[in-house]
Amino acid sequence: MHTNRISLARKILLWLSAALSLALLTGCEMGLTNLTPDTLPENPSQIYTLQLRVKPPGATAIVEGSINPQIIIDGQKYQMKLSSLGEGLYEFDYQLPAGRTEMAYYYLVTYEVNNNAQHFPHEVYTDVKHTRIVHRNVLALLANRGPVGARISVLGRGFTPQDIVYVANTPARTVFESANALSFFVPALDPNKNYSVTLGGGAGNSPIGTFRIDPATIQISPSSLTLRSGEKQTITFSVPNFAPTGGLLLDITTDIPESIIMPEIVVPAGQNTTSAVVEGGKPGSGNLFLKGYGAGEITVPVTVTAK
Repeated sequence: MHTNRISLARKILLWLSAALSLALLTGCEMGLTNLTPDTLPENPSQIYTLQLRVKPPGATAIVEGSINPQIIIDGQKYQMKLSSLGEGLYEFDYQLPAGRTEMAYYYLVTYEVNNNAQHFPHEVYTDVKHTRIVHRNVLALLANRGPVGARISVLGRGFTPQDIVYVANTPARTVFESANALSFFVPALDPNKNYSVTLGGGAGNSPIGTFRIDPATIQISPSSLTLRSGEKQTITFSVPNFAPTGGLLLDITTDIPESIIMPEIVVPAGQNTTSAVVEGGKPGSGNLFLKGYGAGEITVPVTVTAK
């Protein structure tokens, strides 16, 4: 009986020791933060830097020099090195194989904890991360304010005809000029406000910058139109300031599209007036609507009668 009591006491002691060691190790996990963006712009060398921040747990005796960050890409393990950008930052330069546009990887950090003069090995790892290489890079928004209808240029690389500029969540009329340049016309949104501008397309969304829409006034002559079917009449638009580079697009719509035949209206760059010929179609009564001016919209009554 005496021997059994000693054996039982030893078992309890060993169990308590194991439990204490487990508790100590449980609180020794590193904090791992992936600093590599979800998308990276393409570069000619096809070498991309992946970054990791390692934050040791507080009040834990980490064995000096035992922290060993590694990155696993496509099942292959690579050693990361300390970054010169700051304490606890590690990086690895990876050359993406030809034809690849995406990387899948995760981080693994091994280290040792000192507990009662014993070193306990430990490791922690992240879930799988994905980074995509984009062939598009927005470099500059050439103007950061202007009125509704102004044509604004955007410089960069990797643009495609499918790209669309969004002012806030409103798609703007976008003009593809080349792989390095495109432009958009400021949509009819409320003036005196700043709006975020982004570029959307097959390569994902890219922030461009912030654009402020300034108020503008316009004069229209005549202020109403009365036409017979097939008859033509000239309408003139005058803005207070000269149109910017690329011209000033007037966002004109109508509620009687079968009754009005007219071209797109753009005030040419460097001018403040433009005229257009309006032709009567089927008989009807309605309006032309010009957005972004006055109180937000200007209405021009139109009546088209039979010949």
